[in-house]
Amino acid sequence: MDGVKLTKRVVDGLEPKASAYIVYDSDLKGFAIRVAPTGVKTWQVEYRPYPGGRGVSKRRMALGSSTSVTPDEARKKAKDVLAAVANKEDPAKDRSERRKELKVSDLIDLYEKEGCYILRGKRLGEPMKPNTKAYTLARLRHHALPLLGKLRISEASSRDIEKMVKDITAGKTAKDEKVGPRKRIIVRGGEGAARKVTRDVSAMFTFAIRRGLAAINPCDAAAVRKTDGRRTRFLTLEEVSRLGRALEQLQADGANPKALDIVRLWALTGARRSEIAALRWDEVDLVHSCLRLNDSKTGASVRPIAAPAAALLASITRQEGSPYVFPATSGEGHFQGTKRVWPKAIALAKLEGVTPHTLRHTLGSSAVSIGETLVMTGAILGHREARSTQIYAHVQQDPAARAAARAVKPIAAALAGKQSAKVVSMKKGRG
Repeated sequence: MDGVKLTKRVVDGLEPKASAYIVYDSDLKGFAIRVAPTGVKTWQVEYRPYPGGRGVSKRRMALGSSTSVTPDEARKKAKDVLAAVANKEDPAKDRSERRKELKVSDLIDLYEKEGCYILRGKRLGEPMKPNTKAYTLARLRHHALPLLGKLRISEASSRDIEKMVKDITAGKTAKDEKVGPRKRIIVRGGEGAARKVTRDVSAMFTFAIRRGLAAINPCDAAAVRKTDGRRTRFLTLEEVSRLGRALEQLQADGANPKALDIVRLWALTGARRSEIAALRWDEVDLVHSCLRLNDSKTGASVRPIAAPAAALLASITRQEGSPYVFPATSGEGHFQGTKRVWPKAIALAKLEGVTPHTLRHTLGSSAVSIGETLVMTGAILGHREARSTQIYAHVQQDPAARAAARAVKPIAAALAGKQSAKVVSMKKGRG
């Protein structure tokens, strides 16, 4: 049946036989259709890879089934393959190698087992802290996996990253599912989540490049925002007062006192959520007014605490048999019920969008606003690198700008030919 023009009519007329057979197209050399004994018909193209010759075995490359690809579409695919062969490429071999290549879903698994370490700074090469690793992998599995997981590593492009960011921002990966008794999986989308996932994916591809699994990082050329804004949200004193009143109201309503004290200590110490919730008594040093954290996000850390925080800690009664300042209601772990109290407090205080981490930023901003240096502020918050404290630099500039205005005022007046106002001492009145 050689020398047949392969059209839909011809293909439909081909009948299965006891063994598979191939029908070649008369117009395009190498283009053919294979008919299996089961009747399945598959488009294919044959060619000899460069350099050609009789001693070189032919390669056969499938182009799709006759039920999903029309004759014209198959012919076009065959022409593209033959054009690549003429350009000294080997499409069948390249496809075979790509099929052996890891998918992004496989890369996430490998990253969990052998990656997840710090990629920059003084801690370069150190493993991520358990919580950091858990949050990173959760974001990759809940957001990146459904959107990029089926792609081969080399197929992931900057366009795919841009689409991923749009989908996460639009909430396409958000979900709220019940997975067991009193247990739910809540995944939130939005701009902030999209930026975090982009950073996670970028770190994962950097790991893949170092392992020789990827040639490029698709996040590098993606037109997406990878960093958060430098001006961090913090509470004003009036907003702090509203939060305080909300906590008092919740206490009067019978809320768990452990949760309320944890929130108060977040505000009074600037510590991270888990650093207070999981605080142990052997980390509390009231004699020297500090917390000696055994294992914070940046490793062992000493945090100075002020008198209000020390007084609050001193007022807490130790639970016998538990090493935690805030032991769990049941079991041997630490208390984890702030997730139920915090939303109520924020709603009562009318502080929409405020998170526990906002309280950490509030203390940092307060410190620099009263004239503390960034170095000292970093010591209060437990920053290991000065770069982490730079987000408060804009707050420090506010009092500095006012001081500059006061200093420059007489100079500006002199330049303008005006006389500075004379300072006249006031006579004491009779009293």
